[in-house]
This record gives sequence, structure tokens and C-alpha cells, in this order.
Amino acid sequence: MDSDVLQWMVEHRVGWLTDAFWVITTIGNTFAMAVLATVTVLVLLRLGRRTDAVMVAGAMLTGFAAMNLLKLYFSRDRPLIPDRLVDITTHSFPSGHAMMSAILATTVTAVMLRSTDSWLRNPFVLALPAIASVLIGVSRIYLGAHWTTDVLAGWIFGVVWGAVAVGITARNRFAGR
Repeated sequence: MDSDVLQWMVEHRVGWLTDAFWVITTIGNTFAMAVLATVTVLVLLRLGRRTDAVMVAGAMLTGFAAMNLLKLYFSRDRPLIPDRLVDITTHSFPSGHAMMSAILATTVTAVMLRSTDSWLRNPFVLALPAIASVLIGVSRIYLGAHWTTDVLAGWIFGVVWGAVAVGITARNRFAGR
């Protein structure tokens, strides 16, 4: 499956889409996710939403560590250079872009659902973090930086990691902590 999907992507690359996916993959890198998470945490602290701020920060920091440990554990090679438009030397599994964007999307969606601002609970607005994570992951496959299963695993690990953080803070809220 991995080779077939990558080959299909390579055969269907077009200039404008490659350019668009370069922008998306740059916006979705782990540094950019850290910046977005930091801004989110600072805004939440400013709004007095300390528990949500700790949830986002904690999920992102521990998720980053988990992602790096998983990469070391699996030590999977990336697709070969002729198909890869990205010069990167770290291990491939799981996709850090997919995992970190999924963690941020999951925790930010929970923050939005907990908000008293009704516009943040609009279904279209709620879908934006997930759509961004999907585009980030697809960009990694399209650019040949990852195998499809790297991205799928990144999304799964990321959503689960984010959901655990959401669950822990929900439990603590319910228990009055």
C-alpha cells in the first residue's frame, strides 16, 4: 500500500499543488506547531483558562517526547530520494507533522467545545483544526517525506494522545481539582 500511494502521488504531482503542499508542510512542522501551541497556551492563560492551558502545553510537550521515542524505537527509513522532495534525515515512523498537528487539533477542539463563545462551537469552525491536520499529513505523503502508514500512525497516536489529555483534564474538572 505504501509504495502504491507514493507512486500515485509522484505520478500526479503538478507545480501549483507542490508549491501549496510546501507551504502547508512548513506551516505544519513541529516548530510551527510549538509556536501555535505556545500562542494558544498564552491566550488561554490570559483568559483565565489555566486547566486548558496546562492541557495543551502538557499534551504537546509529552507528545513531542513520545513521538521522538517512537521514531527511535521503530527506526523506519523514509522513502527514497528520487521520490522525496524533502531533505530530511530523521526516522520516518510515525510522522511528526501528523502526530503533533493531531495532538494540537484534538486539544484545541476540546478547548473550543469548552468555550462560552458560541462561534467557537460552530461546526465549520470546529472542523478547521482537523482539516488542517489532514492537509499537513497529506502534504508529507505528497512530498515523499513519509509513507502513508507513517502519517496514519501519526494521526492515530496524536488523536489518542490528545484525547488522553482531554480526558485527564475533564476528569480533574469533574472531581473539582
